[in-house]
Amino acid sequence: MAKFKATSVKLSQYDVIRAPHITEKATMASENNAVVFKVANDATKPQIKAAVEALFSVKVLTVNTIVQKGKTKKWKGTSYTRSDFKKAIVRLAEGQTIDVTTGI
Repeated sequence: MAKFKATSVKLSQYDVIRAPHITEKATMASENNAVVFKVANDATKPQIKAAVEALFSVKVLTVNTIVQKGKTKKWKGTSYTRSDFKKAIVRLAEGQTIDVTTGI
């Protein structure tokens, strides 16, 4: 059997950044020049940084990522699990802002 090489697929910038993650905690992080995005599960920190800088024309200082595990729920007595998703907390340089309410 032949071995398959793992090839990295180049994700476009719109595939890397899925949506802004707007919560109370994310709003408090915006006071410290940070913005929270839902990103692709296989996106890396350099890809996220490049996508945010290209899409919003800002300078990114750091990128921290978190994989949010899906909750187990019940519906009509049957258990199911919500999908896992990845969040990225992007810290911007001083004076830089992103208005997530306007969209891309």
